[in-house]
Amino acid sequence: MSEVDSFFKSAFSVDNVIFGFDGGDLKVLLIQRGAPPYKGKWALPGDLVYPNEDIDTAAERVLEQLTGLKGVYLEQVKAFGAVNRHPLGRVITIAYYSLVKTNDFQPTPASFAQSAQWHSVGTVEELAFDHNQILQSCLTQLKQKVRIAPIGFELLPPKFTLTELQHLYEAILETELDKRNFRKKILSMNVLHDLDEIQAGVAHRPAKLYQFDQERYTRFLEEGYTFDV
Repeated sequence: MSEVDSFFKSAFSVDNVIFGFDGGDLKVLLIQRGAPPYKGKWALPGDLVYPNEDIDTAAERVLEQLTGLKGVYLEQVKAFGAVNRHPLGRVITIAYYSLVKTNDFQPTPASFAQSAQWHSVGTVEELAFDHNQILQSCLTQLKQKVRIAPIGFELLPPKFTLTELQHLYEAILETELDKRNFRKKILSMNVLHDLDEIQAGVAHRPAKLYQFDQERYTRFLEEGYTFDV
């Protein structure tokens, strides 16, 4: 085998980090592997890319094959190429991530996935391969992205309270935010529309309801902003 031939002995894979928000907790979708290597271990939904397949197409295919999820927007994050990251040979993986509402997607395991379940990000233990590293990298990306773009706003109901919005940010950033500073910052952005309505049928004091100003929301998606509290 010539030196040039050795460059064509690597495989490519895709791994999907699907973050889910259930209204209060940030979760990640994991599969339990039913085939070696790492049989029985929890892992990110991922697999090898076919030789005649685009990487983006592979990410969508693998996610649907292993979990039944389709129509999920996936954003490419980075490549992971440590020489010994896969026990069967040299495999370079491309990681993708997304943020979805858990109630909109019911995982259905198939192929070598014995199970597909949502796990709280804060309680994830040791995963197969280098998937803990991949998960952490994508979580870092998500935390950075939420400070410069209104990603995840769609995870809230059409009408929501400022407390519900704060819980969304706290779940993603994994930190408790000062209520007064948060409200001052978010209201100063003028991205919310006061509906002049209050909650109904709640045991506590009803709070004011808001919705997003679609025009400003779209502009922030395109231009970005700085959100730091």
